[in-house]
Amino acid sequence: MSLKYAVLAALLEGEASGYELSKVFDVSLANFWASTPQQLYRELERLAQDGLIEARVVRQERRPDKRMFTLTGAGREDLRTFAAAPPRRPTAIRDELLIKIQAMDGADPGATRALVEERAAWARGKLARYRRVRERLLAGRSEEEYLGEADRVGPYLTLMGGIGFEEENLRWCERVLTVLKQRAPLEGAPDASARHRALG
Repeated sequence: MSLKYAVLAALLEGEASGYELSKVFDVSLANFWASTPQQLYRELERLAQDGLIEARVVRQERRPDKRMFTLTGAGREDLRTFAAAPPRRPTAIRDELLIKIQAMDGADPGATRALVEERAAWARGKLARYRRVRERLLAGRSEEEYLGEADRVGPYLTLMGGIGFEEENLRWCERVLTVLKQRAPLEGAPDASARHRALG
């Protein structure tokens, strides 16, 4: 899938500037489709040229003028077609940290712990952000009320996917750190018998 459809889906929320869309990607879409601001602005230009979105210039007195983007009828139709089509294939995990863990035996355990602790801190930070977005979407309603009343539930359901992903990330990090802590006495163990005694 290209960035195109992530941008069109974000514009279902309504008219937005490039800056506002970059914030949507950073908070709401980053759990499943990452994009840099430069990539986003290039994609907006392509979509406007293709007639899938349109832009209008908003004059601002003390700031540079800004462009506001909205979906066109053609953009909505293209997005409807995309949403109904089956995805190409499930996403495969490509995570450099997992390769580092795969190769960790014999490496500096302290360095490995630091890498996993950094990942755990990252997951906690993203979870906190996602949960703030969730509270803002619910606005005091229960999840059942929101899902029954809201005009659009797609953003909430994808947000739940992101929350679940980061919760699992955090569980995995905590498990790895527990194993590393349990194995700490083995670092200086000279042979297999010492290793066995330490594990016992």
